[in-house]
Amino acid sequence: MSRLRRTFSRFVLTAGAALVFVAPAAAHAPADYPWPKRIAAAARFADQRAGAVSFAVVDESGELRGDHPSRVHSSASVVKVMFMVALLREPGVRHDALTRFEQALLEPMIQRSDNQTATAIYNRVGEGALYRLARDAGLDHFTTQPLWGLTTITAASQARFFNGLERYIPKRHRDYAMRLLRRIVPSQRWGIPRFVPQVWRLHFKGGWSGRPSWRVNQVMTLREPSRRFSVAILTRNQPSKEYGEITIEGVARRLLRGYD
Repeated sequence: MSRLRRTFSRFVLTAGAALVFVAPAAAHAPADYPWPKRIAAAARFADQRAGAVSFAVVDESGELRGDHPSRVHSSASVVKVMFMVALLREPGVRHDALTRFEQALLEPMIQRSDNQTATAIYNRVGEGALYRLARDAGLDHFTTQPLWGLTTITAASQARFFNGLERYIPKRHRDYAMRLLRRIVPSQRWGIPRFVPQVWRLHFKGGWSGRPSWRVNQVMTLREPSRRFSVAILTRNQPSKEYGEITIEGVARRLLRGYD
């Protein structure tokens, strides 16, 4: 059947995940970077904020660090990255050029976090594809919900997922997918992006929702040709979106101070 006529339907890093896309050896990491001190400072700040805050870092050696990294949160729009990957993994898509219609769904969903196109992709790929992706990526506590923004995730699993993201994207579409995650609209570059060292290439996705209470999240990976690390910061019960953004900024500032 022609693709254009297809029915529009619906905390452990494994050895296999380290094969190609995991962070390089520890020798490339800034050995003197005081991660324990930075994690402790970020945790103290987070403890002073309203609601619940969890964060995780996968450093350049592949080690996971954080505060409440396995606490379960609702994803909000962070899950849209999984929607994108699930669509790109479809049998009729993974080896073919994307249609204009598929690009018209993916680009607004990622670059400006459009919800209508996200719902269309969620309905198209279906829950089964998302669970298969979660299983392949080793995502703990992942469950879909009737409202996709309530999908459950953890900071640890999202930091790991982003750190090896290309591994789950078909080779044909890797450059395209990673490019979308670099080209988020300026109005959504709050939080972590404000504190990223200039020499790094940033790929990220944020999410927020006020139903039933404010959840503001952000996940990112920083890349150089031979280096990478990832950060996930998840919040819930924030008094407002703006408050949640300040929470994420405060955690990111304390985690990344002096990093190069």
